[in-house]
Amino acid sequence: MMSAPSAASVNAAEPLVSPVNSHNEWDPLEEIIVGRLDAATIPSKHPVVACNMPPWAARLQGLAAGFRYPRVLIERAQYELDGFIALLRSLGITVMRPDAVDHRRRFGTPDWSSRGFCNTCPRDSLLVIGDEIIETPMAWPCRYFETHSYRAILKDYFRRGARWTAAPKPQLTDELFEADFRIPEADEPVRHILTEFEPVFDAADFVRAGRDLFVTRSNVTNRMGIDWLRRHLGPGYRIHEIESRCRTPMHIDTTFVPLAPGKVLVNPEYVDVDRLPGILSSWDVLVAPEPDPIDERLLRITSMCGKWLSMNVLMIDDKRVIAERHHTGMLRALEKWGFEPIPCDLLHYAPFGGSFHCATLDIRRRGTLESYFP
Repeated sequence: MMSAPSAASVNAAEPLVSPVNSHNEWDPLEEIIVGRLDAATIPSKHPVVACNMPPWAARLQGLAAGFRYPRVLIERAQYELDGFIALLRSLGITVMRPDAVDHRRRFGTPDWSSRGFCNTCPRDSLLVIGDEIIETPMAWPCRYFETHSYRAILKDYFRRGARWTAAPKPQLTDELFEADFRIPEADEPVRHILTEFEPVFDAADFVRAGRDLFVTRSNVTNRMGIDWLRRHLGPGYRIHEIESRCRTPMHIDTTFVPLAPGKVLVNPEYVDVDRLPGILSSWDVLVAPEPDPIDERLLRITSMCGKWLSMNVLMIDDKRVIAERHHTGMLRALEKWGFEPIPCDLLHYAPFGGSFHCATLDIRRRGTLESYFP
């Protein structure tokens, strides 16, 4: 006589429903990862770090490399980050956080050694495509093991049905970096510090619109990295390159930001609208207003980002959008374009890598995979 199946075996037979499900930048947001400021450490000296800064700032960064960020920067950013998290939770969104780790600990490979940086920007090291979460092959040595602080979350998502992939870990030897690189002058063609020695990319150089992704080649993303992702995703997806005129390009979310089906926000300083991919001809191209000036001198000096962080917004759905309270010009523009901006403070997060889009990784949005282009 056969015994009845146990509860464990019945549960094991049930299909898993992945907690990871996000296909674009605007479907209704249900779960998100928000970065952490604990033990943030000034990045170790390296050409790929310095190449995105003016020469004077690179010299200062090299002198301070490996030290903790000053308390005066941490405390103000933490206060604003706590308010942002409280806002997300008030909107009914589940908020996950990485583990706190000691970023001053030295680590290395057979080819180099470094201290860490921080885990303030999950958007850089992790890319969500549908039910898959991909660890990216980052070009900064100080960020080589950054995804380890997310491992508890990743393992939980995997056990519950998500797909979990890691791109090939790069060697990050000298062959990856142009030895004589310098930031191009305003009248010179855009150049990049990366060679095509191996695939590297940051997830934040990509934005998603269903079956179509858009990418900027940058000082942390090379063509080989773009090709790796294109082959990995296969014929069900298309990747389109957005040409950037930024002389220190890094991350697309202050250059080209899809806000809703048929609407994309672009940076008029970095993007030539006439040279956008033809696939966007049916979309409304919204030109970002000039950012409001930052009067706080310490913030201007320590920011890792340019003035266009006003574009670094987070869509809650295809109407509601969290945007920086300071940038009133952007708030008014969003209203004019038919959105419902939710003002929030995160101005002092800039020394640690960004604003609302950078500081987050949307894990689950209520929607399905669709094509928004012919």
